[in-house]
Amino acid sequence: MTKLSININKIALLRNSRGRNFPDVFAFAERCLSLGAHGITLHPRPDQRHARYSDIRPLRDLCDAHAGELNVEGYPSPEFIEAVINIAPAQCTLVPDSPLQLTSDHGWEIRKNQAQLAQTIQLLKAANIRVSVFMDFESSDIALAKAIGADRIELYTEPYAHAFDANTHHAILNNFKLAATSAQHVGLGVNAGHDLSLQNLATFLQIPNILEVSIGHAFVVECINQGLEAVMRQYLSIIDDAR
Repeated sequence: MTKLSININKIALLRNSRGRNFPDVFAFAERCLSLGAHGITLHPRPDQRHARYSDIRPLRDLCDAHAGELNVEGYPSPEFIEAVINIAPAQCTLVPDSPLQLTSDHGWEIRKNQAQLAQTIQLLKAANIRVSVFMDFESSDIALAKAIGADRIELYTEPYAHAFDANTHHAILNNFKLAATSAQHVGLGVNAGHDLSLQNLATFLQIPNILEVSIGHAFVVECINQGLEAVMRQYLSIIDDAR
């Protein structure tokens, strides 16, 4: 069954804009878990403009209390790796963001970054943290992710989402399926995330054996329009129907 991880960066961004814990990031995360989310995703960036390193421990404890998983995403800077290893979330997703990047917009070129990634993965796995690597669907390095020790890849799905909006997604969806199958063939689990939504998720989950989807921006916008409970019911229904 595909698991739903809610990315709460947008809630953290609202919190930080007013200088106090309102909206309460942890209360929002707890509501998501109580309503059936399988985990929480957090992506602290170097400037901590939304998610903060100090959010990691209480969110891990919250996920543990709800039998969920915390997934911490980010670029493997020394500060990031130290924070993740000290707190040991269930999963760490390595993302090739530059320090001032607005949002994630590409996956790793593993061959060019092999030494850095291999060393980082070794450190994380020694701390008993599952490691996922953010990747483009057309990458020729998918098998190499397994060779350097990754447990999973996360397919960067913005190209699919853009094609879906233009109703030209059928061919690209097949290419995503080929990428997922290639990863699974070498023993990698497959996650997916970026611009997935209530509109496009069901079609994407026609790809078999997607282990986890991480959804944040669309989820928060949909909650503003429809309410948290209604949106969570719809996501869980989509995932249940895809089994």
